[in-house]
Amino acid sequence: MVVAGDGKRRGKKPAKGLSPILRNTLGAIRDFSLREGISPTMQELADILGVSRPTIHEQIGNLERKGYVRRKPRRARSLELVDNSMKVAELVSVPVVGTVAAGVPILAEENRIGEILVDSGVARGRCFALVVQGDSMVDANIQDGDLVIARQQPLAENGDIVVAMLAGNATVKRLFISGEQIALRPANDKYQPIEVAPDDDLRILGKVVGVRSKTTERL
Repeated sequence: MVVAGDGKRRGKKPAKGLSPILRNTLGAIRDFSLREGISPTMQELADILGVSRPTIHEQIGNLERKGYVRRKPRRARSLELVDNSMKVAELVSVPVVGTVAAGVPILAEENRIGEILVDSGVARGRCFALVVQGDSMVDANIQDGDLVIARQQPLAENGDIVVAMLAGNATVKRLFISGEQIALRPANDKYQPIEVAPDDDLRILGKVVGVRSKTTERL
């Protein structure tokens, strides 16, 4: 569906008082509710987050005790977000884009396949998200199927994890710059760095500022 994990094979302010896992769970409830117009069941929420029902019940219990959600008795769709538990102003909508074609702007309408809500503290500036395919960045805690959240920018510094376009393909790698040498480095020993020649058409599309997995949000 989306972009880019593999190189050459060789191999708004976060909600106060919540852990990243609970913030992610609260965000998943809000995403589902806004998208479907109803609250998720416990099983649907467990499936979305890739955890067990007992884990979801424990997390919802913690959110309930902290005053972020409440449950209506004897209802399958019992979850209700408490007013002002996570203000809309603290969340921003970030487009999820598909495979990016050479010459097509990253946020062009034809690339968009959906959207997610992200803390405004993470999504500063113009941002987009991509679903990672492949395992070339696992040692940077970016797994196959994760959503990377990137701030759109044409420049990046040595060591930044970037979404880059090279030879018509978008990829997620760590940027390496040393003098005249430029490379896109994977974070997995199975893969070799992609050396960038002076005449290669390398474009930085954005810097990765966050990662949303099935269980939490990182970076």
